[in-house]
Amino acid sequence: WIYPVRRGRFWLRLLNYFSFVFSSLYGIARSGKQDLIIVESPPLFIGFSALTASWLKKAPYIFNVSDLWPESAVQLGLVTNKTIIRATEWLEGYFYKKAYKLSAQTQGIVEGLRRKNVPSEDILFLPNGVDTELFQRRDKDRELEKSLGLEGKTVILYAGTMGYAHGIETALEAADILRNDEEVFFLFVGDGSERPKLEAIAQEKKLPNVRFIDFQPLEVIPRYYSLSSINLSTLRRYKLSEGVRPSKVFPALASGQPLIYVGEGEGAEIVKESGGGVVLEPENPELLARTILELKNNPSLCQELALKGRAYVVEHYSWDSLIRNWLGQLERTELS
Repeated sequence: WIYPVRRGRFWLRLLNYFSFVFSSLYGIARSGKQDLIIVESPPLFIGFSALTASWLKKAPYIFNVSDLWPESAVQLGLVTNKTIIRATEWLEGYFYKKAYKLSAQTQGIVEGLRRKNVPSEDILFLPNGVDTELFQRRDKDRELEKSLGLEGKTVILYAGTMGYAHGIETALEAADILRNDEEVFFLFVGDGSERPKLEAIAQEKKLPNVRFIDFQPLEVIPRYYSLSSINLSTLRRYKLSEGVRPSKVFPALASGQPLIYVGEGEGAEIVKESGGGVVLEPENPELLARTILELKNNPSLCQELALKGRAYVVEHYSWDSLIRNWLGQLERTELS
């Protein structure tokens, strides 16, 4: 059981986090014998559950770090209370110290953990990946296309979390620039703390080419990708974004459409290496609008990007290959 909060103030989110920490203890107590426990952070406070589970089951835990929290929240200005910052930094270090191993999702996180004096031999690397069978090139879902009124549209699809760090305002400003092009349509699928603000911006600007769709189950998302002409991933400009690999990049490349990546750092380098998309600087809506039109008017380039992107993630970022590699890392550290 968790206290549900779609979005809200910091204290409400803490209540959401801690409700899971406490309710997870019931599941831990009922579970059988464990050899190894894996926990996901953030939320950082799941470390309390990890410590309890490790003690009850007499098993070590691996702390999978997908974001350097609270550091990222501080850089974005989301947490400013110095007492809270000091307390959470202490907790972070304590949970790291008690973990058997730490697993990082990006090279930036690996480097961040080393800066926090975590020994390299205690760090595993498990990047985001994609189920390349679920996410692949599909025929358009005509029923969904008709229900959304998207027949004949060049659909720009953003599918994923809508948080402050994603800087989706840039996409809305680009939509405003392209409002007189009746073929271009921006489709945002998902939820997050910034969605009410983004919807308010779209309403204030009276954008005729923007629609928001509620959060969808993972198995439904490929239906929306089937409607996409160009996939979109955006990030705001901030220091830690250099070590970010948005998870949406991988299904976007696997689904067989070109990707526009607005951002810097590791995510941008992956898109460049894949050959499956175009990388743009953050917070430049004019450049984004211009790039959308260039891709729209060059279907042969879009086809080339789509094929390269799909081939790249199948080879390098399918979950099967990533998990085999991760288990190999774990076995080598156990033998050393």
